[in-house]
Amino acid sequence: MQAADAKTHLWVNRRRLRDYAKVGRNLLLQRIAIYSAAIFLAGAYYDWRIALAFYALVWAAEAYDIGTFRRILSTSTWDSTTVRRFMREIYVGTAISASVISLFCVSVSIQQGTQNGHFMPLFMLFSASIFAAMNNRHFLPVLALRLAIYVAAILFIPIRDLAIERPPLASELWMHFFTVIFVLVFIIECSRSFLAGYNENLRGRRELEEEHERTKAAYLAKTQFLSTVSHELRTPLTSIKGSLEIINSGVLGQPPEKLAKPLDIATRNTRRLADLVNDLLLLQKAEAGKIDFHFEIADLGALITEAVERFRPFADRKNITVAIDLPDDTCWARFDKMRLDQVITNLLSNAAKFSEEHAEVRVSLAHRGDDLRVSVTDEGIGIDEGARGKLFEEFSQLDSSNTRKFEGTGLGLNISKRIIEAHQGQINYTSELGVGSTFFIDLKEEDAPIHTSKMGAATASGIVAAA
Repeated sequence: MQAADAKTHLWVNRRRLRDYAKVGRNLLLQRIAIYSAAIFLAGAYYDWRIALAFYALVWAAEAYDIGTFRRILSTSTWDSTTVRRFMREIYVGTAISASVISLFCVSVSIQQGTQNGHFMPLFMLFSASIFAAMNNRHFLPVLALRLAIYVAAILFIPIRDLAIERPPLASELWMHFFTVIFVLVFIIECSRSFLAGYNENLRGRRELEEEHERTKAAYLAKTQFLSTVSHELRTPLTSIKGSLEIINSGVLGQPPEKLAKPLDIATRNTRRLADLVNDLLLLQKAEAGKIDFHFEIADLGALITEAVERFRPFADRKNITVAIDLPDDTCWARFDKMRLDQVITNLLSNAAKFSEEHAEVRVSLAHRGDDLRVSVTDEGIGIDEGARGKLFEEFSQLDSSNTRKFEGTGLGLNISKRIIEAHQGQINYTSELGVGSTFFIDLKEEDAPIHTSKMGAATASGIVAAA
């Protein structure tokens, strides 16, 4: 517990120091502009020698502060000793800069005499105090030191006039003094408000970073779990699946008729489980950016035809008709044949799964501006508009109850989206409840390759992560 508290305390101090240094560095030009204007006015109306002497002191104080800021921002290794060293430098820099500004304002007030009202030096000190409250709120002791020096100068100016003139209470000099007290209360309240706001903001940032670390740890644990489970399941599943297929083939003899149905159920469920493991492995690769793509410019219509013909036996078992609409011309696109075939097969499988018997699934390819659009339309149950935000998420199911009618892992559309984005394309859908859905893929149309038969495959790795 103590170690955790020490780490948190170190993080807070490091964050405060870096914030303090960034603010100080970013406001350098603004401070120099203000000091230069004030010095010019003081020199023009009072004494150039005194004004230039203080201008040199201002630059010396700024040079010290900028050196401190640079050292803070360039430090990569932090411990309690580093924090204490930088805090000492900040205290010294604060004392020097605040004293220079205060002495300059006091010197101007002395040159003005006692009956002037001292608008310029008091205004500068009030402005410097508010500026400090707004921008030096990271450390209360540092802010308190700077404000204490400014307040001492602010009080010194009217008190000096009162001590020299010794006016009656009805004099304007006393009114100036009471006005100064009122403004000081305002400055202190502003400082307290700015400091409270910064502390709340810092607390929120710390909580966000802690939540980020917990999320990263959970993500790594999930990835490791999926990897371990998938690989551990794959080997025995392959053996079980192969054994069942050998038995069903009759190579070892025709199984008894009573075992036909149980063997068929076992085979189908084994295939489903194998598909789930393969999806988990592919998802893990996609998240790690390790999917290999072999892109080539090829006939998109031919790929669609091949995918539909391979899918047709499955559709026939459900008494579902699969129709194809292709344009007369050849449609060229740049894609990975295996991965895009996987996406189209997944869309066909979903269309058949959510359709009733004797329904029709229609696959079409059409020109759409500079793109080619592949559409898979079904006559199924349709998708509620409220599901649009989560349909392409991992493990997303429109019906996630234990008694849901339609089976599936909820990974197919998520993986399909990653694959299409790696192709620099888009995947989306339109749907109407009770009428059906159309899922479509848009890919950029390409010119026909010069040597189609000898077209080389270009390999690109990890594009999913960059998409």
